[in-house]
Amino acid sequence: MPHLDPFTVPEFHLPFEGSKEPGGDRANAEATAWAVDRGLVEAEAAEQFAGIGFGHLAARVSRGASSGELVLLAEWMAWSFVLDDQHDHLIRSGRLDDWKPLSDAITRHVGGGPADAPEPARDNPLVSSFAELCDRVLAGMPPLLQGRYRRHVPRMLRSLDEEAANRRPGHRPAVEDYVLTRRHSSQLLPMMDMVEAAQGIEVPDEVDASPALTELAWSAIDVISWGNDVFSLPKEYSCGDTNNLAVLLADGHGLTLPEAVRAVEERIRARVEDFLAAARDLPRALDALGVTDPVARAAVERRVRSYEDWMIGADLWQRHDCTRYRDERFAAGREAAYTRPDLVTVG
Repeated sequence: MPHLDPFTVPEFHLPFEGSKEPGGDRANAEATAWAVDRGLVEAEAAEQFAGIGFGHLAARVSRGASSGELVLLAEWMAWSFVLDDQHDHLIRSGRLDDWKPLSDAITRHVGGGPADAPEPARDNPLVSSFAELCDRVLAGMPPLLQGRYRRHVPRMLRSLDEEAANRRPGHRPAVEDYVLTRRHSSQLLPMMDMVEAAQGIEVPDEVDASPALTELAWSAIDVISWGNDVFSLPKEYSCGDTNNLAVLLADGHGLTLPEAVRAVEERIRARVEDFLAAARDLPRALDALGVTDPVARAAVERRVRSYEDWMIGADLWQRHDCTRYRDERFAAGREAAYTRPDLVTVG
């Protein structure tokens, strides 16, 4: 195992006011119980799994959400952590061939494939629990957001394939390529769709696809993803995972890990300034697009506030609500105790 130089997680430049809905504890408990009931996590590992604090993260990024909406988002987050850790298990154990049937089944379901289609993975808990969640999520979404969610989930799954390719022996992705992959492997976009649905934010498609809104989204997602790379650095460095911005900067520029962390901090600061500049420019950009509808313009303003909640909320969750990044087992690069090697067995 490579030596990990000690470093301090910086206080990132995040000039936003955080909030937290009061239902975080309940959402965390209910999402944990749901994951155990659906066979994603074994009962004896439930306490450690609950320490991730997905309910608290949901409460920090869902300003004004109902208790039911918080629980649903917390359950989706719980599922996404299991997905990520089980995918990591397949990479470590050299069993990536087992991934495609699961990924294909999830993609089929979110795409609206026929329920009676032959599907060897349909009874797998990772797939069946996704199908349940997906149906509940889509039932609460307007058509506009349903379309985005249906696009974002398959892209998220493809990004996990890209991360697996990045971990081939001796391979180091270019920083620019990694950043593009990380935007989707963060799994943020489907969750952001859910929050927008809960908050009644419907940005028209032509506005959503504009360069101004695209820059706003990517800058916020980069800030969240790169901050997470610092929190998860001990684990990813210790197990040789190259899917980490600090690891790539250290390797590519001959930096020590503390120097690489400071470089990530500076990149986050610059990206926050990009976000703030894009937000200031939105009225002019909307004028240029001919968007005069006050409802559409208000939706864009509410999206800006939501992105701010995501950036500061994710940071505060990692610092105060989540034991994942402080767990000695995780920091040493070992798999989580709740990982189930049998969960990704198809057939």
